[in-house]
Amino acid sequence: MSAEHRPLPGSDRRWGVWLVGARGSVATTAAVGSAAIPAGRATATGMVTGSAPFAQADLPSLGDVVLGGCDPSGTSLAKRAELLAQGGVFPLALSQALADDLQAIDRRVVPGIAADEAAQHPSAAVARIGDELERFATEHDLDDVVVVNVSSTEAPIADHPAHHDPEALLAAVARDSDVLPPSGLYALAAIRGGHAFVDFTPSSALTVPAILDLATGRVPVAGRDGKTGETLVKTALAPMFADRALHVHSWSGMNLLGGGDGQTLADPVTAASKVESKGDVLGDILGHRPEGPVRIDNVSDLGDWKTAWDLITFEGFLGTRMQMQFTWQGCDSTLAAPLVLDLARLVVAAGRAGRTGPQQWLGYFFKAPLGDGPRRLAEQFAELVDEVGGLAEDVAVGTNP
Repeated sequence: MSAEHRPLPGSDRRWGVWLVGARGSVATTAAVGSAAIPAGRATATGMVTGSAPFAQADLPSLGDVVLGGCDPSGTSLAKRAELLAQGGVFPLALSQALADDLQAIDRRVVPGIAADEAAQHPSAAVARIGDELERFATEHDLDDVVVVNVSSTEAPIADHPAHHDPEALLAAVARDSDVLPPSGLYALAAIRGGHAFVDFTPSSALTVPAILDLATGRVPVAGRDGKTGETLVKTALAPMFADRALHVHSWSGMNLLGGGDGQTLADPVTAASKVESKGDVLGDILGHRPEGPVRIDNVSDLGDWKTAWDLITFEGFLGTRMQMQFTWQGCDSTLAAPLVLDLARLVVAAGRAGRTGPQQWLGYFFKAPLGDGPRRLAEQFAELVDEVGGLAEDVAVGTNP
C-alpha cells in the first residue's frame, strides 16, 4: 500500500459517530469516505486531520469508527450513494465496492425525531434518542460516541426564558413544553447521555445558552454551520482588505444550489439562519458590515453542486473606487463530508483529554463558531494546530482545562 493510501493513524479505541440526517448527501459521502480510506480505496485528501500538522496527534482512527444515526428517509445509504455517484460526487465503482459497508451502516439508522413529536412530546423524544444512543454504544462496544447534526437546516427559533437556565430548560422539556427544535432535543439527549455533540448546520441547538451550560463539565460541543465554500473564501480574503487598509463598501453574494439543501433553503424563513451565519463573518473581520445582499436560490438542475458569485466594491488610496469578483464552484457533499469526519475525530479526542463545553478552538470549521475566538481563517488554523498539539499532553497528565 502506498504512503498516500495508508489509513489515518490514531489510537485503537473503538468509537462511534451518530449522524442526525444519516441518509442525506453529506452523511452518505462521509460514510463512503469512512469506509474507503481505511480500506485503501481513497486518500484523505480534503481532510484537515489527514494533513501534515496533525500527523503526530493521537486522534481516533477511521479504522476504529462505527457509524450509525437517524433519518426518516426510506432511501437506503447504498441507493443514496449510487445516486450521488451518478451525479459525479464520487466514482460509481467506489459506491459499488463499499455496498456491504453502507448496508451495515444503514442497519444502524433509526427514524429519529419528527417535527410534530419535537413540538408535542419532547420529553419522550429525548428519552427515546437517549436509549438509541445507549444501545448504539453498548451493542458495538464503543468507548466514545459523538453525535453530529447534518440534517436539514431549521428555521430560527424565538428566545425563551428557559433557554437561559439549565434547570428551567430541563423542567420545560419534562413538561412537554415546545421550547426546543429537534436539533436542540438531539443535543440534549447527547449531553445527558455523556456524548459529545457537533452541529454542522446553522440550526439553533447551540444558540441556547442553557444547552452550552449543560455541556460544560460533561462533554465537548462544537458548531455551528460548516464552513465549506463561499464563506471559507471570505474568511481568507477579507483579512487582505483589512490589513491593506482598503475600505470595503459592499460585498454581495449570490449562491445557487440544488439537492436537498436547495429545496430546504428555498424557504426564506429557513434560509434566514444560513444567511445570518454567512453575513456575520465580514463584520467581525472588517470592523464594519458592508452593504450588499446575500442570496441563496434553489436551482434543482445543479443537484449536489453549488456556485457562488461574489462582487466586492472597495476604496483605495485617494478615494479610488475598485471592484473584485470571484466565483466558487464545488460539490457541496465532498467539501462538507471530510470536515464532518475531522470534527468527529477532534471532538472525541477533546473528550478523551477531559475538555468539556464549547470548543472555541474548532472555529476554523464553522461560519458561526462558538465563543469569541478569531474569525480570520489563518488565525483560526493556527489556533487549531496549537490546541491539537496540547490534546495528547492533557490526556497524559489527566488535566481538564
